[in-house]
Amino acid sequence: MNVYFDNAATTPIHPDVIEAMLPVFSQQFGNPSSIHAYGREVRATIEVARKKVAQMLNASPSEIFFTSGGTEADNMSLRCSVQDLGVEHVITSELEHHAVLHTLEDMAERGQIRLNLVKVDSAGHVDLNDLERLLQTEGKALVSLMHANNEIGTMISLEEVGGLCRKYNALFQSDTVQTMGHYRHDLATLPVDFITGAAHKFHGPKGVGFLYIRNGVRIKPYITGGSQERNMRGGTENVYGIVGLSKALEIAYKDMDDDMSHVRGLKSRMVARLKEEVSGVEFNGDISDEGSLYTVLNVSFPPCDHAEMLLFNLDIAGIACSAGSACTSGSNAGSHVLRAIGASPDRPAIRFSFSRFNTEAEVDYVVEKVRDLFLVKA
Repeated sequence: MNVYFDNAATTPIHPDVIEAMLPVFSQQFGNPSSIHAYGREVRATIEVARKKVAQMLNASPSEIFFTSGGTEADNMSLRCSVQDLGVEHVITSELEHHAVLHTLEDMAERGQIRLNLVKVDSAGHVDLNDLERLLQTEGKALVSLMHANNEIGTMISLEEVGGLCRKYNALFQSDTVQTMGHYRHDLATLPVDFITGAAHKFHGPKGVGFLYIRNGVRIKPYITGGSQERNMRGGTENVYGIVGLSKALEIAYKDMDDDMSHVRGLKSRMVARLKEEVSGVEFNGDISDEGSLYTVLNVSFPPCDHAEMLLFNLDIAGIACSAGSACTSGSNAGSHVLRAIGASPDRPAIRFSFSRFNTEAEVDYVVEKVRDLFLVKA
C-alpha cells in the first residue's frame, strides 16, 4: 500500500479542479491585459474567480489580490507594511513559517524594524499577556502570527489576537495558508488586516495564492513592471492557477463540514492506535479539537538509534510523511518549531498530515509499519 500523509506540504489536485482548468489551457489563451475580445474573455475569467473567492471569505473583490503563493503574499504584506504604512515595531513568534520569520529577521538585520518575539508555551500557544505587554511599547506596530502552525498544528484565536491589535491600534497580519479551505473565514467580522492563502494546500494547483488586504489599508505595489492586479502586482496573471484556486476553494467550502468530520476521525484514530501500539509515544503541540489544526498530527517517538533513518524506512514502506515543514526537508538544521517549544532533541518527530482523500485503512497500515519499525529495531 502507498500512503500519502504529507498534505500539509501539498495536497493532490481535486479532479474537478483539473476539469475547471482545462478550458483555460486549451481555449482561453488571450493576455488578460489586451483590450481585444481574446483578452477581455480572459480578464472576465479572472474577475469571476476573484469574485468567487471574495464571496466565500465574505470580503470585497477589491480586497483580494492573486499572488504566486503564500510566501509572496506574506512578503508583500510584511515588507509593504514597513515601507508604506510606517510600521516600526513587529511582533511575531519563534514558531512562524520561514516565509514570515526569515522575512522579518532580514528587515530587522537591515535596521528597518524593531523585532520582538512573543512568548509561547510547550504546546505552542501564544502568551496573550506577553503580547499585550509588547503592544504597549512605542512605535507603530504590526503583529504577525499564523492561524495554525504548519508543523505542530497549534492554533491561535484570530478574534482574540486581532482584538488586542485593535485595542492598541496595531496592524494584524496572519499567515492562514494551513487553515484556508479547511475553516471558514468571515473577513467582514474578523479583526485582521492581511491574510494569505495558497491553492495547493486545499487541493488546488501549485504556484498560485492570494493576499487579502482590508479596505482602507493602502500599500504600494510589491512587484512593479505592470498594472496587473489593479496596479498592485506587476506581471501577467497565472490565469490557469487562478481558475484552479477559485474552484478548489469553492469545493472546499461546499464539502467542508463532511471533510472536517472525516479528517478529524482519521487523526483521532491515529492518536488512539499509536498510543496502543507504540510504547512511550507522545504528541507535539495541542491535539485537542478546539486548539488544533485537524489536518496535522506531530508525533514524538521514543529515543532510538535509528532515528535518522525513520523517515527513509517509512518511505521504503510506501509512506510519505515529513520530519517537519517540507520547506526545510533535507536540511540538517532540524525544526525551529520543535526547538522553540522545548521538544526533546533525542526523540524523533514525524509530522503526519491528512486530507479528504485519506482512509482509515491507511491510518491502520501506517501505525502497523511504525510499530514494526520500533519492534524490529528496539
